[in-house]
Amino acid sequence: MAANEYRVTGMTCGHCEMSVREEVETIEGVEGVEVSAQTGRLIVSGAAGIDDAQVLVAVEEAGYTAVRV
Repeated sequence: MAANEYRVTGMTCGHCEMSVREEVETIEGVEGVEVSAQTGRLIVSGAAGIDDAQVLVAVEEAGYTAVRV
């Protein structure tokens, strides 16, 4: 399973985490999402490679910004 890590800025609470998780989970091929407002970390995993561009767009749709770590 491949996993990509991102640094998300702007998250402050559990609701923020939920918003990001819900958007990223809609990406085809995503099998797991770990997100933490406390650390700003987002880890996206799937059997195949995850498209960074799709993840970044999903995070923006949730109202935040991200960069690949």
